[in-house]
Amino acid sequence: MTPAIDQAEQLGLAYRIHRYEANKHSGNWGREAAEQLGLDPARVFKTLVVKLDDRELAVAVIPVECRLDMKRLARAFGARKAAMAEATEVTRSSGYVLGGVSPLGQKRKLRTLIDSRARELDRLHVSAGRRGLEIELAPQDLLQATGATWAKIARAE
Repeated sequence: MTPAIDQAEQLGLAYRIHRYEANKHSGNWGREAAEQLGLDPARVFKTLVVKLDDRELAVAVIPVECRLDMKRLARAFGARKAAMAEATEVTRSSGYVLGGVSPLGQKRKLRTLIDSRARELDRLHVSAGRRGLEIELAPQDLLQATGATWAKIARAE
C-alpha cells in the first residue's frame, strides 16, 4: 500500500492497480509505464511539481506524451512565472520519489491542475506512489480527490 492507494480506499474510489518492472534509471517513467503495460500514452498521466513565482509549490497532471506549457500553467494558477521544482522540494512536499510522484496521497495538499485532455477519457492512469505502480481511475474521481481544476496546460511534444 502507498498513501495514494490509501487515499483512494478512504474515498471509496473505483480503481485498479497495475504493476510493471520499473527501470530506476529511466527518467521517463510515464512513457515506460505506458509501454510496459501496453497502454495508450494518451491515457497515462505524469504528475509534476512546479514552483510558482519562486515561492509556492503546485501540482500539474498531464499526459506522458505531452510537455508542460509553463506559460499556460502560470496563467492558470494566476502566477507570473512557473518552473519545475527541485527534486528535494518534490520529495519533501509530496513524500514520493521522482518517478513515483502521485497526485493522490501527497504529504502536503498543493493546488493542482489536471490537463483538460483528461476530461475526454473514461479512465486514466497516474502513479500510485511508487515507480512500477500505476493506479487507474476515472478522471472525475481524480479531480475530486485532489481538489484540482481542469486547465489546458500541456502541449504536444
